[in-house]
Amino acid sequence: QVQLVESGGGLVQAGRSLRLSCAASGGAFSSYAMGWFRQAPGQEREFVVGISRSGDTTRYADSLKGRFTIARDNAKNAVYLQMNSLKPEDTAVYFCAAARSTRVSGTRSWWDYWGQGTQVTVSS
Repeated sequence: QVQLVESGGGLVQAGRSLRLSCAASGGAFSSYAMGWFRQAPGQEREFVVGISRSGDTTRYADSLKGRFTIARDNAKNAVYLQMNSLKPEDTAVYFCAAARSTRVSGTRSWWDYWGQGTQVTVSS
């Protein structure tokens, strides 16, 4: 079973950038597809981006493509989310997720493991 710990959240002004990290332990990291979700207050948890086990395939939420970038380092058991040109509507708790699959899905129920989340707040 893999454990996931997110870091890098915080308070940032609109237009700035932030990089989130997710450290994995307890499992064969390279055998998991990895992803990021986010949940704003009062809203459903939504898919942000996912990356395949080898890193050669990515899938983005259409609304975020171009501003957010996912990357993974299998040697460091880590996945990253680079967020640029942040907007107040990006404010949410961001969750790291892992799935025992070769595919990447935007469906929440498809993912097997979750981190505790890290808060990102974007001020206007």
